[in-house]
Amino acid sequence: MNLAHTGHVAAGGFPASALVPVVVFWAYLAAALRLRDPGRPGWPHARTASFGLGALLLVAGLCWPAGDFVGHMWQHLLIGMLAPLALVLGAPVTLLLRTLDRRTGRALVRLLRHPVARVLGHPVTGLLLSAGGLWLLYLTPLYRATLDSPALHALVNLHFLLSGALFAWSIAGPDPGPHRPRVPVRLVVLGFGVAAHATIAQLLYAGVLVDVPATAAELRAGATLMYYLGDLAEIALALALLATWRPEPSRRRRAARSAPARTAQVGA
Repeated sequence: MNLAHTGHVAAGGFPASALVPVVVFWAYLAAALRLRDPGRPGWPHARTASFGLGALLLVAGLCWPAGDFVGHMWQHLLIGMLAPLALVLGAPVTLLLRTLDRRTGRALVRLLRHPVARVLGHPVTGLLLSAGGLWLLYLTPLYRATLDSPALHALVNLHFLLSGALFAWSIAGPDPGPHRPRVPVRLVVLGFGVAAHATIAQLLYAGVLVDVPATAAELRAGATLMYYLGDLAEIALALALLATWRPEPSRRRRAARSAPARTAQVGA
């Protein structure tokens, strides 16, 4: 997102938009500190660190120079993959629910349980919006159009930030949400995401079917970044999912556990 061309730049060449994640993090930190009051369970430091890392990665992506395709790819990885994962693992919705009053919190929970939220929160939806957006960007004239329109470029990066956060939340987000598919299903969806990113990276590397006005060397360098750093982000997402996985007991084990209880009830 080369915001230097839009005129919205703060003093010292710092993009004004990069102030947004800084402000959001300070609001997050203030909410976390409120939970240190006596009588309240404290907020985990690991979540605060994760959210702070996500804000830092987002600032880096917004400030990264996008003079060529390699710079653009760094921006995409920071804004669309790495920052969203770290932000989501910070559990901002859970923190918000713990700091809101009961009435507002219940309204937010009802919103999260809405049928529309159930559709949006499905991993397949996140996959279509994030990985599908990549295919649309590079296989159509959309990327070329963003080079001539800073506003369109900003909207595209905003899309990848939101869709990346949605995908990470639907796969391994600690925040509450609609009923998620079982962990094996989410791992399969994540596998499709890995395949989709790897395929578009290979097309970019070969310069086949893509509509990206860049030299062959820039295409190969950008594709290599997408292939390897994208894999690291997806591996981190898979590890975050597995770290919270508590396998459900099989039917036989549940039946065996419940049999003594039923026997005791009959004997009584």
